[in-house]
Amino acid sequence: MLSRPNAESADSLHGDRRYRFLVAGYAISSYGTFLNMVALNLFVYETTGRALAMGLFMAVRLASGFAAGLTAGGLLARFTAKSVMLWTNIAQASAMVLLVLAPDGLRTASLVAVSVVVGSCGTLFMVSLRSSIPEMVGEDRRSWANSLSITGRSLAMVAGFASAGVVVSLVGYTAAFVVDTATFAVCAVTVALLPIPGGGKGNGRGGGEGRSAGSGREEPDVVPGAEPAADAAPARLRRPVALAALAAAPGLGLMVALRGVDALGSSSHNAALPVYSSELDASRPAVFVSAFWCLWALGNIVAQQLIQRYARRTGRSVGAAGFGWGTCLMSGAFILAFAGFPLVATAAIALVAGAADGLTEVSYTSHLQTLPAGPRAHAFGLSATVENLGFGAGMILVAAALDHYTPLTVVGWSHGAALVVAAVYLIRVSGLRRTPSGPPSA
Repeated sequence: MLSRPNAESADSLHGDRRYRFLVAGYAISSYGTFLNMVALNLFVYETTGRALAMGLFMAVRLASGFAAGLTAGGLLARFTAKSVMLWTNIAQASAMVLLVLAPDGLRTASLVAVSVVVGSCGTLFMVSLRSSIPEMVGEDRRSWANSLSITGRSLAMVAGFASAGVVVSLVGYTAAFVVDTATFAVCAVTVALLPIPGGGKGNGRGGGEGRSAGSGREEPDVVPGAEPAADAAPARLRRPVALAALAAAPGLGLMVALRGVDALGSSSHNAALPVYSSELDASRPAVFVSAFWCLWALGNIVAQQLIQRYARRTGRSVGAAGFGWGTCLMSGAFILAFAGFPLVATAAIALVAGAADGLTEVSYTSHLQTLPAGPRAHAFGLSATVENLGFGAGMILVAAALDHYTPLTVVGWSHGAALVVAAVYLIRVSGLRRTPSGPPSA
């Protein structure tokens, strides 16, 4: 009787070690992704000689991610999460190899192929990883696991963006693409060596494997309840399972909508930062942008450490309201970042924006993971589609608006929309908290 807790503790420790190993591989591939983001855009411009080509390249990449989000749930219902994660890395590595080996006459075609593969496979990998975390580490460790993966990605972003210019300048595009290929290969090996549950026909039904709403000590206000209607429906009626899952979980549909509006806001500061930086120092516009994102990532990492300690000490996640308040804080911080404050104040604002972004990421991901296994993958796929749609549409609208309005005006309107939706979401959460306990209604 006394050995069972020790055995469970040993299994939990072993599972944590395996997950850390997976996150290390994911962080390495993320470094390649961010390095790739800079190197490929520069390479597209050098190859075509047109700035419009860079926009088209990004549009194809986002459209591919949009389409992949729509198919991710069905794919994970047929194949295991491990196989999807493995082959998406292999596909991205193969696409980069083809780009390196492509003759001059096929460079443009190979660039389009790379944008499609990277956009779609990146989305499929993220949906597979996030939807399988509850099975990998357990319901009570979701917040810790999400925080750890976000920390790894933030560190990779800093390293990727910081080293991209050096790598391209010193060793050229081919070497940068080879490094990128190697990072995807490392992640593929990491996935191949680990037993990763989730996905597949045996796990995709959300019945026995899906946990109920109340598990994991979440707040009952926006945590999904049981969804017998979606699982018991005939196969021909099971197609919109993601929408059914969101409708059955009070507040979760609004949460995904807020995520899409937040993605539109993110497109505004991403597009406006280079413009604003050029206004500050036309001779060295990259300095402000690089410093801002490094401070943003530092704030994100600090927030993840605090969230991990909170989850470890209390056994709770940051809660549903944390997503709404974090979005408000993040949007407000990004608006203030373009308000012309002194650089010291702007540095502090960048730290706050990164910390708030980290809070919203963990809270959002953790709540979608409370869905049963089957609907969970579909919900993550739908979420990825909404995020890509918001960011892609935002990039088009913001690019046009920046020709006529100041960066502060454009960012203010975009993130202002996120603030409004976040306020509605917080009112919804507050109302759900006041309702009597019991099975939530849609």
